[in-house]
Amino acid sequence: MSYPSKIICLTEETVETLYLLGRSDLIAGVSKYVERPLQAKNNHPQVSQFIRSDIEQIVSMSPDLVIGFSDIQKDIAKELVGRGLNVFITNQRSLKEILEQILLLGRMVGEQAKAIKLVEEFSAKLNEYCAMSQGKPKVKVYFEEWDQPRLSCIQWVSELIEICGGVNIFKHKSGSLAINRSVSDEEIVALNPDAIIGCWCGKKVKLESFSQRQNYQNIKAIQNLHVFEVDPAIFLQPGPALFLDGLSRMFEILEKVRGP
Repeated sequence: MSYPSKIICLTEETVETLYLLGRSDLIAGVSKYVERPLQAKNNHPQVSQFIRSDIEQIVSMSPDLVIGFSDIQKDIAKELVGRGLNVFITNQRSLKEILEQILLLGRMVGEQAKAIKLVEEFSAKLNEYCAMSQGKPKVKVYFEEWDQPRLSCIQWVSELIEICGGVNIFKHKSGSLAINRSVSDEEIVALNPDAIIGCWCGKKVKLESFSQRQNYQNIKAIQNLHVFEVDPAIFLQPGPALFLDGLSRMFEILEKVRGP
């Protein structure tokens, strides 16, 4: 059976997964935003941003497979398909779907056994943190992906919060596309979260800005100084980073809020 030998990765999670499967040799190009593992940024040509790619460069490299993520990259995919390339776009939104995508990628590159082992390890970590959180006081969390407009968190982050013993105050919006996860200051103040977590994709979070918003002084998170920043490279990509570092970081934050 023949497997892909030259893969362009339009987003970061595929890169990290291929490294974990021991197949970084298959990677022909990466996103400029790739951060994990650290060597990936220097080991491979940067051919893509999230919403745009260097189509001519990608075509000239003659990859046998291009892998991307989400409806946001549909126009890139359409153009590359129109240029005769094989393109595979996934749309995983939940932790379960992320694990399934790792298994699928493993099969696509002939590393099914390694992918199964990786998924078993990640599943065990989910179970471990779920058990550690049992019986602990629930922490109400507002997780902000973007500040203008205010965007609450995507489904996999919402699930991570719950596994670590928290409650996403906008859980009812977490399964939606970004445009439908817009929230207002009035809603946030009314729901009165115990913790605020900022994770702005592409720019540093200004933690002091939260207390300067209208009526936020009435929020428990502001009153108790429970405002945190987390790394988008860990929390906003649907891949291994969530299990390797996201779980422990989220649990650490919620434990701090819960107190002794």
